[in-house]
Amino acid sequence: MIAIIDYGMGNLLSVFHALQMVGGDPQICARPEELADAERLVLPGVGAFRDCIANLRAKGWVEALEEQVRRRGKPLLGVCLGLQVLGRRSFEGGDYAGLGWVDGDVDRVQPGDPSLRVPHVGWNDVEFRADCPLFAGLRRPSDFYFTHSYHLRCERGEDLAGVCDYGGPVTAAVCRGNVFATQFHPEKSQDHGLKLLENFLRWQP
Repeated sequence: MIAIIDYGMGNLLSVFHALQMVGGDPQICARPEELADAERLVLPGVGAFRDCIANLRAKGWVEALEEQVRRRGKPLLGVCLGLQVLGRRSFEGGDYAGLGWVDGDVDRVQPGDPSLRVPHVGWNDVEFRADCPLFAGLRRPSDFYFTHSYHLRCERGEDLAGVCDYGGPVTAAVCRGNVFATQFHPEKSQDHGLKLLENFLRWQP
């Protein structure tokens, strides 16, 4: 079973249907204790960082994620806000502490080209590490669908799995141990996104 974490924010149904399309057995989980039966986990997210981390803490998800992902080693896929919350902190509307699983802070996308608008919405080519198993079978670069105003400034090069150019480098994916996360939405990225999700089902970190 693939647990899609329902903490009150996220594009749950589109992730659910995309995982079904690639042969997964997803289940939307509204209680932290349900993660114990999952083989792997998905942490989606749409909205503000402040609300995301507040909901995760208030509903007991942080402790459950620490147990299932950090201690038991279950694979985790974070999507969009589910990537950002892995960082140390975010400056979106203030200064808010994240989970701290990935070294880096979340800051506003600031394109060097003034003609580029924020939020960054639409398709963008992603250059990714050839050795990252989540991108196996995809050509370099491959395009994915983005919709965001903030991104994680990843400090460890070995954690950075994918980058896109939007008037400067923007973190598109991170990978650290059994944790993989994307700033783009694989569930909205058609064939390339489905291939990535299929790779996640087979991933054995």
